[in-house]
Parts: sequence; C-alpha cells; structure tokens
Amino acid sequence: MGPAGPCLEAGHRPLDHPPFLWSPQLNAAPADQIRLLDVQALDTRLAQLSHKRSSLPEHAEIEQLSSDLAQLRDLLVASTTEESDTAREQTKAEQDVDQVRQRAVRDQQRLDSGAVSSPKDLESLQREIASLAKRQGDLEDVVLEIMERREAAQERVAELTERVSAVQAKVDDATARRDAATAELDAEAATVTKDRQVVAEVVPADLMKLYDKLRAQQGGVGAARLYQRRCEGCRLELNMAEVNDVKAASPETVLRCENCHRILVRTAESGL
Repeated sequence: MGPAGPCLEAGHRPLDHPPFLWSPQLNAAPADQIRLLDVQALDTRLAQLSHKRSSLPEHAEIEQLSSDLAQLRDLLVASTTEESDTAREQTKAEQDVDQVRQRAVRDQQRLDSGAVSSPKDLESLQREIASLAKRQGDLEDVVLEIMERREAAQERVAELTERVSAVQAKVDDATARRDAATAELDAEAATVTKDRQVVAEVVPADLMKLYDKLRAQQGGVGAARLYQRRCEGCRLELNMAEVNDVKAASPETVLRCENCHRILVRTAESGL
C-alpha cells in the first residue's frame, strides 16, 4: 500500500485543497457584503417565524380535540337514533296495550250487561277476559322494559351532548389561542419582510441574485460570516492555505466557502 494521505484534523479541511472558491468576476463593496449578512439574519428570522407558525402547539391540540369531538358526535348520533327508535317502539307497545285494554273493557261490559245468557258463552267470555288481562300484563311489562331502555338512551344523549359542548368549548379556546399566536407571528413576519426589502434594495442586484440562488440551494443560508477563520455556514475552520487565499483576495472580491459554497463575508472579526 502507498503512503497515507494528509491527516484531517477534527473540524478542519484537507490540507491538499483545491484553489479557494471565488465567485467569478463578482465584486461588491465590503459594506454591501456585510449588508448581505443583515439580509441573511432577516431571512433566518423569517424562516424561524414560519417554522414557529407551523409548529404551534395549538395545531396538535386542535387536531386531537377535533378527533375526539368527531367520535363523540358519532356516539351522540347513535344514541339519539337509539332514543328515537325506542320512542317509536314504546308508542307501538303502548298502542298494543291500549287495544287489549279496550277489548277487555268491551268484554267486561258485555258480561256485566247480562246480554250473554248461555253458560257456554259466559264461560268463553270469562276465559277471554282472563286471557286479555294476562296479555295486557305481558304487554305492560314490555312497555316498562322499553321505557327503561329509552330512559338509558336519553341519559346517554344528555351525557354526550354535555361532553360534545365541553370539547367544542376547548376547540374554540384552542382555535382562539392559535389564531392570536398566528396573528402575532404574521405581524412580526410582515415587519421583518419590510425590513428585508429596505436592506436588500441597497445590496447590488448581482450579489442579491447569487445570494438568493445559494440560499435556495443551501437550506435557507446563502451567506455566512467568516469568524475567527471559521465559516459560520458549515462551521469548518479554514486551513492556513485557505487563510492565505483570503488574505490575498481584494476586499471587494466576493468569496465563496470551499466546503459549503456559501458566500463568505469577511468582517473585523474574521481573524485574518
């Protein structure tokens, strides 16, 4: 095997690096390059506000409450339907009881009137009256059982109605809190957007075009400060050869980080 290549220390770039990455034929006043950091700071803040807006805890709270509310409403519909069905069932059972009672009354009236004189007919009528009494008792038991089921359904409807109202109140409260937080974030975002427009208008158009292109490619960060010989975009420290390249470059030259390709802005704290 051949000799090992240059050692890469933690947080440093390879020593056998290619020529430092410059933006071809792009120059800008140092002050304009520094203003680019101001634009980047405002863009970062806008991204933070957007993330905060989309990740408000109220979103998850409303989603969970809405799911609970939908389930409760389904249960309420089922219980209401059950109560309605038992109400019709009770009405039908009560009508059956009333029909049997009316027939028993008619038979009793015939018996009491003395219109039936035949012993055989009297016996038959008495048996029918007894049978109707038993039938009426059985039907009344059915009515009572239905009434108990209907009462239970009514209690369930009342309970679920109360729970639906309580959860709906929570949804309304969470929605109000979400809307208030969203409005506050949107107001700040509008202010930051105006501030960005003011600063961006001062930066040369070609520099802003490059910055916007890189920002779209590099996760929202198109320009980074060179601080104490370290790119604040990728957090890697420049080696001595790269430092010398930066020192040799004109202050107006727009530099690019060799590692992350972002615009590298020099300041008084660059450590050069």
